Amino acid sequence: MRIATAAAGMALLLLTSSAPAYASSIPSERVTVDVVTVNGSGCKQGTASVYVSPDNTWFKITYRDYYVVAGNEAPPTDFRKNCQIAVRVNTPQGFSYGISRADYKGFLYLPERATALQRANYYFQGQPANDIRDHRFTGPYGDYWHNTDETEFAKIVYAPCGEQRNLNINTELRVTRGSEGATSFMTMDSSRGEEETFYHFSWKNCD
Repeated sequence: MRIATAAAGMALLLLTSSAPAYASSIPSERVTVDVVTVNGSGCKQGTASVYVSPDNTWFKITYRDYYVVAGNEAPPTDFRKNCQIAVRVNTPQGFSYGISRADYKGFLYLPERATALQRANYYFQGQPANDIRDHRFTGPYGDYWHNTDETEFAKIVYAPCGEQRNLNINTELRVTRGSEGATSFMTMDSSRGEEETFYHFSWKNCD
């Protein structure tokens, strides 16, 4: 088994830092997030849910059927799955938000010569989806995985003040079989009780 120690160390550091950008501007009124649309082979209707932290610093998406598998008798289309979710963040008046960090995790098994890809991007309705983040793995690997996408403070994109724009979140998982007769799989679902995707808010006051 081989663990991406550098990525794990970075993730631990980020998760233990509790002060997001514009920490003093976090709204005191409870923020809610609604799922507007769900599409994709990795998140069929009713298999994804959203929860917002009580302190309004992050929200998480929990998937219940998001996995890919390749090899042996697996269906040939199951090596790749994607999920496209549009959420509406209901912000209090006078505030706008951006996403400063996203944490993805799951479980991965890869034999020799097998590979895996976890891809994600998020953007506001009406904006181009041009900030795609890829994380790649190579076998042998058999453990939990954890990837972190962080946006520099100066490059955080905020929702337009006074407008209601959906936040589009697109993710993709992909694996290859590797050795003849071997099986590879990757999960980003909650079947093991560990796999949840976190999106960390950066708040600012609207003038």
